[in-house]
Amino acid sequence: MNADNDIQQMIAEKIGAICRETHLTGQTQPEAVGMMIASGDYPDIIAGGNSTKQLIEAGALIPLDEYWDDYPNLKNFTPDVQKEFLRQPDGHIYVFPQGELYKKDMTVNAAEAFWIQAKVLEWDNYPEIETLDQLFDLLERYTKENPTLEDGTSVIPYTILCYDWYYFCLENPPQFLDGYPNDGCCIVDPDTHKVIDYNTTPTAERYFRILNEQYNKGMIDSEFMTMSRDEYIQKLSTGRVLAMCDQYWNFSDAEKAMISAGMTGNCYVPLGLTIDPGMSEQYFTSTNALSSVDGIGITTSCKDIDGALQYLNDMLDPDIQTLLQWGVEGVDYLVDDEGMFYRTDEMREKAMDPAYKTSHLCSLQLRCGYFGMNLDGKNAAMPSEQPSEFFETLQPEVQRAFEAYGAKTYPDMLDYTFIDATEAPWYPMWTFANGFSTSTEGGMAWKRVADMKHEYLPQVVIAKDFDSAWAEYLEKYNECNPQAYLDELQQEVYRRIKIVTGVDESGN
Repeated sequence: MNADNDIQQMIAEKIGAICRETHLTGQTQPEAVGMMIASGDYPDIIAGGNSTKQLIEAGALIPLDEYWDDYPNLKNFTPDVQKEFLRQPDGHIYVFPQGELYKKDMTVNAAEAFWIQAKVLEWDNYPEIETLDQLFDLLERYTKENPTLEDGTSVIPYTILCYDWYYFCLENPPQFLDGYPNDGCCIVDPDTHKVIDYNTTPTAERYFRILNEQYNKGMIDSEFMTMSRDEYIQKLSTGRVLAMCDQYWNFSDAEKAMISAGMTGNCYVPLGLTIDPGMSEQYFTSTNALSSVDGIGITTSCKDIDGALQYLNDMLDPDIQTLLQWGVEGVDYLVDDEGMFYRTDEMREKAMDPAYKTSHLCSLQLRCGYFGMNLDGKNAAMPSEQPSEFFETLQPEVQRAFEAYGAKTYPDMLDYTFIDATEAPWYPMWTFANGFSTSTEGGMAWKRVADMKHEYLPQVVIAKDFDSAWAEYLEKYNECNPQAYLDELQQEVYRRIKIVTGVDESGN
């Protein structure tokens, strides 16, 4: 932002304080935090990301819970169940998350799903597609009648990114097909609370068998095993790829390239597939619990702790939140008779202009804020997530697909699920698994299993004899001592259950 940014100045006049942010340049997060800890010199307020734990252990942060009674917006920002996840062994809470869900997730961009080009759905008059079998049936029929693009390039019915850590595009689907949310490292039986590797289930075997059959029929990209992520994005950008499973954020640049090239019908629409028809799915979920220590805190170097707390507290005022996210009423957005926010085409264009953003719109990040709904309980917290605003930005072919299925946003195409922490306190487990290291037996087993899956699961897809390849994969899997990491995951499930419910199911 410019130093005299309009909205930042308006906020300063309202609350009596201004924040000057410094962002990392030329250093990694661990390097920067390490240097701060070594010198003992910190900024007043810090968002330490994955290094937050190191800041706490170094005694760099003040205990917020000793102060927050005088700052109700800040104290009430985080639900009690989430506070317990943030509480440290000494009983104190040193950080708050920077983002907190209010009422309902309004996110317009889905995360992981099966994605299919809008023009393929339109060709078949927008059929109901619930299962992977139905998806490939449509792809096969479409490809038979439309084997090439207009320029004569052959289409690719389905591709799979399995390069480096992006191989989640290959190995994640069994958990979704079985109706589970994205725990990222396992599935947790909601009744028994047992941890299961979703790449060893009967659904996983069916999923990989389907991929194997489709690969041997020529329906799956023959280059999927060897292409890099850049090659994958380039391939999608040509419009040749009819469908894939991926996270939206991973391929959105390819969509932009297709739109620029005029291939708007090749843009993708998400499908929440299950292994059998009639099942519920949980591709798009949100929760009210945070299971990791990562957030914003006030350091021991701060000379005005009350001032810093008051600043964070005031930034959570409803009017300030709207100023930060939407801008100035009458200038950046309008309000209709029902209290719904909207923008004109001119306002949308200005909001995209870099000069206007730096001079007028306020992009302060060193603060706490709400996402999901606006605090008025009607609108989205930010314009990009307002369903009516988002729909206007879509290409006509995608709009027609959404209207055919009664949707306004990508998540509307899926079954939105709110996962209450009191019912599933372990979710999401990836917040624990992402911290696995080779310092424990489970961490070593986790790495061995990941390396083995990366090597063998693509081979299962291309095998001439699926049963033999699957048996070999399971044999190699068991050689990695998977029980070691499953046991660590299981103990973490029990730990989180105890935090929320007070019940210890570990038997220890």
